[in-house]
Order: sequence, then structure tokens, then C-alpha cells
Amino acid sequence: MNPRKRILVIKLSSFGDIFHALPAVSNLQQVLDADVDWVTQPEYVELVKCFPIVSRVIPFPRRHFWTNAHSFRKSVRLYQYDLVIDLQGLLKSAFAGWMARGFRKIGPSFQREGAWLFYDSVAGPRNKERHAVEENLDVVRHLGFPVLSAAFPVQFPAQSCSEPRPRIAIVPLSRRANKNWPIAKFIETAAALRAEYNATIFLFGSLDDYDACSQIQSALLAGKGGARVVNLAGKTSLVEMGGWFQQMDLIVVNDSGPLHMAAALHVPLITLFGPTNPGRTGPYGEEHQVITTAVACRPCYDRVCTLKSVECMDGIPAGKVIEAARQILEARA
Repeated sequence: MNPRKRILVIKLSSFGDIFHALPAVSNLQQVLDADVDWVTQPEYVELVKCFPIVSRVIPFPRRHFWTNAHSFRKSVRLYQYDLVIDLQGLLKSAFAGWMARGFRKIGPSFQREGAWLFYDSVAGPRNKERHAVEENLDVVRHLGFPVLSAAFPVQFPAQSCSEPRPRIAIVPLSRRANKNWPIAKFIETAAALRAEYNATIFLFGSLDDYDACSQIQSALLAGKGGARVVNLAGKTSLVEMGGWFQQMDLIVVNDSGPLHMAAALHVPLITLFGPTNPGRTGPYGEEHQVITTAVACRPCYDRVCTLKSVECMDGIPAGKVIEAARQILEARA
């Protein structure tokens, strides 16, 4: 009897990018019937543990690497791997893979910083004109395996939720100010959907987002007839947020990591894109709606808007988002 094959995957960050890698890893796990170990940054360890195809999660000590290099090396050398696959493509991730015991070490087409020096091969030619999920699937094609339908195997612990449906989640902030839709428009949208569908509104974000979420909550509670609003900003881990997302009927979000979690869970979402390209980093799947504006300068990919006005986000009307939400909610009803 042949022993099961073993794969070591290295995908360190970020939140959304980890979900982009998941279909490729799932595909390889299925075609090889392999055990999968996954190296990721400490803040994402609990998240990756929610991927049922992963046998072992190994934290990558990025902040104090040389202090912890010996224990990390011991972890990645515990087994002999048939494949070591770096889906981060940076010098640090390639070096982490080099430390492992692997028969074959493969890097992604989007590798940089000289990472290729640590690989046996690179999976495919560089092509950034496609979705990041497709980029990661290059490794499957490179190995000559069939590309299966993209799957996002993830299981989050359920959160107790008794609030009436429909349940609409709003994630109003991202890491970059020029990717944020105005808070006033989130309020207008939530108020309209609350009035029309008697919806329960859930607000999500980090502790840094609490004030913005509280502003939305206060405005909704002060509106005509009040509102059912649950402000969970700063009160959930990533894993807990996933458990809440599973119980939503609709999620409204900017271009940020939570949109990829929602897409992986097949929860319908409306996502608002300005400076970035949804064809590359938008939600993967057919049940979602992406809303943009016809501004000549987008997508610019700039971290700070050079025009100072962020017209690509500010110009998205609330009415357009409300109409998209109606379509989704009525289809689900």
C-alpha cells in the first residue's frame, strides 16, 4: 500500500489572498488524495484551521524570524513532502519552502524579489490580466492535473443568531481610505432596506472601525421607526465573523478581505470597487454584484487618490446599491 502523499503549502497573507489560494490547494488535495500542511502568518492560523482539507497549520514567525528560525525549521521538516508549493511568491516565503524537506518545490507565476532562486520550477508565465484565483490555479496546470470546478472548502463554527430575516451585513471600511464608500451612503442604503424589508442590519469591522460603525448604528436608531441594528465591530475574531457571515442573506462591502470570505461561503454580496480592478480581485462566483462608476481614471491602483476627490467611490449612488440589494433579496425570498 502506497503512503498518502503530502503537500506543504506556503501562503502567508493577506486575508483575501488566502481565500484566493484555497481552490488551487483544494484541487491538488483532491487529485492527489494528499495530506496538506499550510504555513501562514500567526494572525491567520485560526482561519486556516477552518479549512477542512488542511491537516496541520504552521505559523510563520515573520516578526521575530531569526529568533524562532530553529523551531520553525523543525516544524517544516517534520515530514518529507512530495510537493512544496509557495503561493506567496516573495523571498521570505520561498526561503520558508527551501527550509522544508520536499522532493519538488514550485513557485507561482507572480513570484518576485528573486524568489525563483529557491524553486525547482515556476508555475506558468506571468499574466496579471485575470482573477487571482486563476493565477493560483496555474500550479495545477503546471503539474499536468485537471482543473476542477473552483471549490472553497471552509467550515466556521456557528454563531448564535436569533434576529429576524432578512439579515444584511455591512462592512463599511477597508484598509485604504480611497477604497471606502462614504458612510452617509451606507446609512442611506441600510435605512432604505430596513424600511422596505424590515431587515436586521449587522455591522462588522475591526476595533479601529468601531466609531464608523457606531455612526451608522446611531443614524439608523434615530431614524423613523428605529431599526434592528447589531454592531459587532471589534467584537469578533476572523473565525467568528465567518460564523456570522454564514447566517446573512446579503453582505454589502468595499474592496476588502471580508468580501472574499463572503464569496467563499456563497453568501450573496454587493461589493463597491473604485481604484482597483474587480476582474482581478473581485468576488469569485456568479451570485454576487460588483458596482463601479464610469470614471476615466479607474482602475488606477493608487494607494492615495491623486485627485483628492475619490470620485470613483463617491460617485457610486446609494440608489444603485439599493436596487442591486432588492434584486438579491427578492431572488432569495
